[in-house]
Amino acid sequence: MQWGEAMEHDSQAPSDQGEVITFLNQGLAFGRPGRPVEQIDTHAAIIFLIDDRAYKLKRAIRYSFLDFSSIDKRRRVLEAEYRLNVKTAPCLYRGLVPVTIDDNGQFALDGDGRIIDWLLEMKRFEQTALLDHVAEQDKLDTPLIKALAKEIAEQHQKAPVRQGGGYVAMASIIDGNAADLRGLIDQIGDDATTNSLIKATRSELGRQHRRLDARSRAGFVRHCHGDLHLGNIFLDNDRPVLFDCLEFDESLATIDVIYDLAFLLMDLCHRKLDSLAIDLLHGYLERTQDDDGTALLPLFLGVRATIRAKIEAFEIKTARSDAERQQHRLAVIQYLDLAMALLNTEPPKLIAIGGLSGTGKSTVARLLAHRLGPAHWPVLLRSDVMRKHRLGVEPTARLDADAYSRSQTKAVYQHLGERAATLIRAGRTVIADATFLDPVDRKALEDVALDLRVPFRGVWLDAPKGVLESRIQKRTNDASDADVSILAQQCDRDVGAITWTLVDANDDASNIARTVQSKIAR
Repeated sequence: MQWGEAMEHDSQAPSDQGEVITFLNQGLAFGRPGRPVEQIDTHAAIIFLIDDRAYKLKRAIRYSFLDFSSIDKRRRVLEAEYRLNVKTAPCLYRGLVPVTIDDNGQFALDGDGRIIDWLLEMKRFEQTALLDHVAEQDKLDTPLIKALAKEIAEQHQKAPVRQGGGYVAMASIIDGNAADLRGLIDQIGDDATTNSLIKATRSELGRQHRRLDARSRAGFVRHCHGDLHLGNIFLDNDRPVLFDCLEFDESLATIDVIYDLAFLLMDLCHRKLDSLAIDLLHGYLERTQDDDGTALLPLFLGVRATIRAKIEAFEIKTARSDAERQQHRLAVIQYLDLAMALLNTEPPKLIAIGGLSGTGKSTVARLLAHRLGPAHWPVLLRSDVMRKHRLGVEPTARLDADAYSRSQTKAVYQHLGERAATLIRAGRTVIADATFLDPVDRKALEDVALDLRVPFRGVWLDAPKGVLESRIQKRTNDASDADVSILAQQCDRDVGAITWTLVDANDDASNIARTVQSKIAR
């Protein structure tokens, strides 16, 4: 089954788990009589929390995209959940525990009676460690997002390549979404928006037909997490850990890596954390350089938001109060609107930000990317980071003088131009951040925009030497290796005629970014 097929009405009614749930809500069930048990409900599972342990019970349900209607099916899916998640979160997963009942009708965990259900035992962590809780407390920041981008990139690079994916698989998901949405019109209550979204999604799917299949052939379809949102990531000693991957159907997790990433990007956008979504994309691309894959972002993001909309619509049917139903209806509308917005992006442009070291190019470029937001999904190309990536070291690693030879620098700028061209062809706006001290390098980047017939906006930041020295001396944990002596060499260099727009960089970075945005908009 594909996630998105029309919801089935199964003649086999799921088994009643009421007595099991009542039993598991008692501390006695876990050998801790008198201890309180906390219950957390999701649409597919119930988690029981007691002391330092968590026990997951799969609900006896059957949807179009999952089937937990029998004990054996729930056991198999919990076995898969353990096997898959222990790879990314070995600190969390313990193993399976049977729920049994004896001849006297007494329930037990791992008892001698007949097995009537299964639990997955896990180490308990505080709910405040979940990134959705961190986000709700406004504590989700760029350093954490960068660490998360690194973790996701590494997991994608290790994930096994799979056959499949591509156009046919995505078309099946989209067709299933369309069928489900039309079957849920009574809950959604907005036929016009639904039809417009379905039409726009299918149009974008058709436009990306060849790219989807080409990426499948090239090995970008892998066995991924599949359910990568903030609620499935927690902090373990301040390190982001991915868990609770999509385990019930491997075909649903056999997806393009960008589709995997898109769920988290969409989740951030839904929470109005657009700037962090931009930072996540940048951090991911700095490590993977999967530039061509960004062409699929509008499609994948739209599909992800649509899936969330229909899940919220399913929840309307099982809501226990009018307030709950209204909450789900509002979420449906929000996700449908978000899906349509993410499907429609602005045409690409090429923006270059140059200037001497210490002018704040990287900070301004990042703030400018935030200001442009998901309407463009702009990608930052920072020469300092690209140089480190080419040499196989972390962005903050210090390089020796040989790494800055004329030949190395020429190669970096050439690579920057090549990546800019790939990203622009993929529909992304590019913000190139480098000193651009050589007129030849400035002209080469301008030619990229000219050849691809997209607007070019060059900005040159300038500030007094004393300001630049002060900023450089205050740098910590930065990708730039420039020090005051390097700045002195730059100041003595003839950079030729500057034809790019001059911007005074002796100001607060947010003000500079605002000025740059106003100037490139002309």
